[in-house]
Amino acid sequence: MIRTRAELETLEAARLAPYAQLSSQSAGRENSEPPHPVRLEFERDRARIIHSQAFRRLEYKTQVFLNGTGDHFRTRLTHTMEVASISRTIARGLGLNEDLTEAIALAHDLGHPPFGHSGEETLDVLMKNHGGFDHNAQSLRIVEVIEQKYPKFAGLNLTWEVREGLQKHARFHQAPKGGAKNPSPSLEAQIANLADEITYYSHDLDDGLDAGLITVEQLSALDAWTESHAHVRQYFPKLKGKELAAYVIRCLIDRQVQDVISASATAITKAKVETVADVRQQPKPLIRYSETLRRANAKLRKFLYANLYFHEQVAGLNHRACDLLARVFDAYLDDPRQLGKTTAKRLDRDGLHRTVCDFVAGMTDRYLIKEHERFFGTGL
Repeated sequence: MIRTRAELETLEAARLAPYAQLSSQSAGRENSEPPHPVRLEFERDRARIIHSQAFRRLEYKTQVFLNGTGDHFRTRLTHTMEVASISRTIARGLGLNEDLTEAIALAHDLGHPPFGHSGEETLDVLMKNHGGFDHNAQSLRIVEVIEQKYPKFAGLNLTWEVREGLQKHARFHQAPKGGAKNPSPSLEAQIANLADEITYYSHDLDDGLDAGLITVEQLSALDAWTESHAHVRQYFPKLKGKELAAYVIRCLIDRQVQDVISASATAITKAKVETVADVRQQPKPLIRYSETLRRANAKLRKFLYANLYFHEQVAGLNHRACDLLARVFDAYLDDPRQLGKTTAKRLDRDGLHRTVCDFVAGMTDRYLIKEHERFFGTGL
């Protein structure tokens, strides 16, 4: 038996909540395309993102620890996959569109430059007088302009709903076809946003412990950690060391996910939303933590910045890498011929600085280091 797209759309509408974003009700694509005979619209988006060059490059981009410094540390790709997994779980628990949520999650970090947030800050400084740099805006730019997969248009021609979800920190979200802006995006976009937070809270703790930069003793002052730790000790009193820490983090993730599903369901019911349009008119996101967990996570975030992200072994190496990034950026400005033919085609349209910025932002950590060696004869 072959299920057609129309049959799949009927099944989707029957199983999802009335305020879920249905594939059949998508606002469509910038460039019109015929519907696929056996695939839903957001399924197609997910596949386009996974098959993109920008997605493949995430494997060699820094999450927290510089890519290549450890076999088990997260990369931007493994982070993205974890965000997608958590996003699907929350979406399913709330009766929302898993395909849309996952597509947004898979694309949310496509615009991240080499060397993590340090690289982003460096590019923003370098582009200060030329529009600045933000990885969320760059993710949108990649799927709309930079990726070249189709003969008739630039970008991946994703649906409006996925592109809406990539406007992560937008004050208002543009409606399709020039309509009025909305205070909130879809619930699916809100899930991908919060799942990103849940993911880096947990895996940054995991990587920090694995690297020996933070200790279990330090975490004992954090409510987010102690509650999960106590739960694990109750059922597995003999666990210790890395095995104990790993299972506590697993339980921490599970607690966060269940809390978001419960708190969000309550918020949705209280807001009395009945349609996707109702969701977009909400003044505040409906996907949220409980107040107790929100406060606990705020303390956890503060701890991670003080003890991991700004730790000399992390920040020091990343800052040295960013010095390389700045020198390579300037080298391309001085000699745009080094950009290559494909990138050079965008010079007239986008200008020198934005074209160089796009090129450098798309690099993996290791490729940028190799380019620095090519230009200046030295690596990291």
